[in-house]
Amino acid sequence: MKTALVTGGSKGIGRAICVKLAEMGFFVLINYNKSLEEAEKTLLFVREKGSDGELLPFDVSDQAQVEQSISSWMGRNEGKYIHTLVNNAGIRMDALVMWMKNEEWNNVISTNLNGFFFITRFLIKEMILGKSGRIINVVSLSGLKGLPGQANYSAAKAGVIGATKALAQEVAKKNVTVNAVAPGFIRSDMTKDLDETQLKTLIPMNRFGTPEEVAEAVGFLASDKASYITGAVINVNGGLYT
Repeated sequence: MKTALVTGGSKGIGRAICVKLAEMGFFVLINYNKSLEEAEKTLLFVREKGSDGELLPFDVSDQAQVEQSISSWMGRNEGKYIHTLVNNAGIRMDALVMWMKNEEWNNVISTNLNGFFFITRFLIKEMILGKSGRIINVVSLSGLKGLPGQANYSAAKAGVIGATKALAQEVAKKNVTVNAVAPGFIRSDMTKDLDETQLKTLIPMNRFGTPEEVAEAVGFLASDKASYITGAVINVNGGLYT
């Protein structure tokens, strides 16, 4: 049974990804920072799919926490390694640049971009040694086209997209693929403060997407069927941006 780590896996898109990977037979490590109760629900859903998993709490923006938590898991599971990493954890702190506070910029960059770096750097060595691995980064429409009020979020997600393309070339010879999935407007906690009625008129499909639709794209990239796809960004946005 291959092991997958999903950051920000307690709810929303992260939960849907955990459930999809469980359906595919993965042992799922569910990362969360503060939402223990929601993470426990996700673990129940994973087990309902006939698989199993474990909660792995840490703040992705804290390098020491990242390395300590993952090292502890590795110490308890000798001979195993995390074959599939889904960098999904992210936060939004929207504001126009002229009013954006330093902490709003720094916190978003730290979680969305630095978090990707800390975890990926720590796990990539084992994937290379194992000569097999999948890294799937959940980015955003914001990182592709930019959205007003989200200069911090757009910058962070664009950074992850660039890193995805670069890293894909670094590790391809070792049978490790690196790809990204870019959701548009998806019904989740991150978009619950948005006006869906108004915004859906901008979307050719005239609706918001679901977390499960994003999870299907992630599941494909995690599968053997995607073994020759690397450095790609798959849009899941209903035609809003192509």
